[in-house]
Amino acid sequence: MKKLRILIVALLAALTLLPFSATQAEAHAKAAKPATFTLNAKVLDGGQQIVSLTINTAKLRIKASSLNTNTFSVHVKATNPTSSLASQFFSEYDLDRTVTGVHLDRQGRIVVELAYGFGVPGASTLGWANDVGRNVVLDLAYTVTQKSPITLRNGQSYTLPALTQGKVVDPEVDAYRSGQAAGLNYRLFKPNGHGLRPLIVWLHGGGEGGWAQAQNNDLPLLANRGALGFSTHKAQAIFGGAYVLAPQATDYWLNDPAMGYSAKLKALIDKVVAKNHIDKKRIYVVGASNGGYMTPKLVVDNPTFFAAEVPIAPALIFNGTTMISDAQLAAIKTPTWVVQSKDDPVLPFAVNGQHMAATIPGALLSAYDNVTWDGVAYNGHWSWIYVARNDPKTDSGQHIWQWMARQHLASGHHHR
Repeated sequence: MKKLRILIVALLAALTLLPFSATQAEAHAKAAKPATFTLNAKVLDGGQQIVSLTINTAKLRIKASSLNTNTFSVHVKATNPTSSLASQFFSEYDLDRTVTGVHLDRQGRIVVELAYGFGVPGASTLGWANDVGRNVVLDLAYTVTQKSPITLRNGQSYTLPALTQGKVVDPEVDAYRSGQAAGLNYRLFKPNGHGLRPLIVWLHGGGEGGWAQAQNNDLPLLANRGALGFSTHKAQAIFGGAYVLAPQATDYWLNDPAMGYSAKLKALIDKVVAKNHIDKKRIYVVGASNGGYMTPKLVVDNPTFFAAEVPIAPALIFNGTTMISDAQLAAIKTPTWVVQSKDDPVLPFAVNGQHMAATIPGALLSAYDNVTWDGVAYNGHWSWIYVARNDPKTDSGQHIWQWMARQHLASGHHHR
């Protein structure tokens, strides 16, 4: 009986070394259930794009050398999910994406790399509703077609079953938790480690505010890298680990006189501070365009609360009205660094950023000729790109993130 058991064990061990039969390969493939693919997204300076697809093939044991750019074709149709006027809605598309590479990741899943970048057709996850002045998250319908068989590691040829689209995955964005307080939706990034950490508040532009059909608090993270820049490894190292709070206006920050956004934001910040390990002496506020107005408005309303402020392309003049008076600006004692491009076509530099910097005592000003990054020329209004890349610097060479990190409150006063 003992010899029989040994013989059975030996036979089983030998069988595990034999190559799969076609039937075994099919059974193995069915067990893997490679029925879905995820949309891998990344937020670029011009907004979020789908940069690759990951097909759930982890259990198939695919031979990597059998994959190439002709193995799959990818088609996408992007549509407007809102009732925004069709004539006023831009960036819908229905086209084939260009496959630039195919490889296996460490888990054995197929990754289909796609062409992407500023101006690349069919890559963006966002559309623009001109009638409401908002970015809109598009409804994306991807179709992946296998054009040639793949080879399993046992030599068998295999064709995947019909694939079903899964969710959008963006690790940078997904690291921000969702919440609601003081009547505002928000996203919050929490740093690793222990101890009190600084808080950076990012205030979005007009195109990222909520509206009747979209109070989803995603847009402040998807439309640009304004908030995300501060949660990168580089920024986190400079700040010694920092919380990043990205609230969303229910319409737009410049509507503060009617909506009371300044008071709501302060209440939200207080709640976030109370629930987290935040150093009250190191709370910074940064905002662009609409948020570039709300940044100094918060400082005016809370003169000893913030360690530093960074208004970017600030909307100081709105519909012919001066939103913050010269007297209020002149009374600001909070360390301030204004950033704007001189060719801003939306908010004229002279009466907005330049005037603000000249009126706030001791304010720094980074005045760019245009907005160009990595060889790409962007709209001159988009000077937040420079802050998201830590580009502005003083005459002595100190960059804006390092400058911010040095600012803190001391005994109720600002310490520079």
